[in-house]
Amino acid sequence: MEKVTVNTGTKYDILLDKGILDKSGELISQVIKKGKALVVTDDNVDRFYGARMMKSLSDAGIEAKKFVFPHGEASKNHSTLLNIYEFMAENGYTRSDFIVALGGGVVGDTAGYAAATYMRGIDFVQIPTTVLSQADSSVGGKTAVDINGGKNLVGAFHQPRLVICDTDTLNTLTLEFFSDGLAEVVKHGMIKSCELFDILTNKDIKENIVDIMKRNVTIKGQVVENDEREKGERMLLNFGHTLAHALEKYYNFTGLTHGCAVAVGMSTFTHIAERRGMCKTGVADKLDALLEKCGLPTTDPAPLHELYTLSLRDKKHLANGMNIVICSDIEQSGVVNMSINEYAQFLKS
Repeated sequence: MEKVTVNTGTKYDILLDKGILDKSGELISQVIKKGKALVVTDDNVDRFYGARMMKSLSDAGIEAKKFVFPHGEASKNHSTLLNIYEFMAENGYTRSDFIVALGGGVVGDTAGYAAATYMRGIDFVQIPTTVLSQADSSVGGKTAVDINGGKNLVGAFHQPRLVICDTDTLNTLTLEFFSDGLAEVVKHGMIKSCELFDILTNKDIKENIVDIMKRNVTIKGQVVENDEREKGERMLLNFGHTLAHALEKYYNFTGLTHGCAVAVGMSTFTHIAERRGMCKTGVADKLDALLEKCGLPTTDPAPLHELYTLSLRDKKHLANGMNIVICSDIEQSGVVNMSINEYAQFLKS
């Protein structure tokens, strides 16, 4: 079993291996010594892993109930959040109890925010079951729900007590969803690691998945350690996301997955940066080739002028302009602050 430790205000381990889902109750009991669990998951994940998760907790002597909501980004809202609160209150959950988030990014973000806010904060454990959530969203303590004004606009920083990544759970993903999660993996290579970028480019991804995931959570963990509250270096993790969130909003969170939107965002900004002399020539083509290998798009027909307007609602829009992430080369990334006019001209180019 591989282990990566994240040294934030709440120190925790990320455990990675094939086939460790059935050991999760035992692993959790070594970290959280008391209280009952609420397993929060969606209907898709529940069909595959809900019963196994509950048995694992029971075998470890942990009392647990399960809350299941409809899968998809459309469920990542205050209605689902309030239903979780009510379920916990009706079943007598207290500050001594904890949440287990079993699923992808939507489950992790929503369940994590419920844990951050129920009774002003309780413990939670992340058990991510998608490429995207294992590589990225389960690590770092970002929790949130969407509102009509935009994605992830209401949330809190709340670090998990433990993250358990069973890479065998990725075997039940469709090719589309496996590819979707690889966008965040490519992102980590672009912003921080030539070595990871080269492995993704030159090796079989599925055959090397445990090593790839370990490299990803190591990168993510180090960035989070350096900047837990996203005041500096952690902003680099937003590479591709400024345009991605606008794309998701443009399509009303249907039809275009998060990973596909991030892929388009990374490619678009890198091509623009090359044309403006902000990026080494040829980087955009290397990025596009890897995205295409991963089954991800590099363009989208949505009109840029509408995406510009939607992107101004993003969290990266500040009083003094926009913070956007540019990679001047693979492994060379930085945050560029632009005025709103400069940002508009950047997109027009």
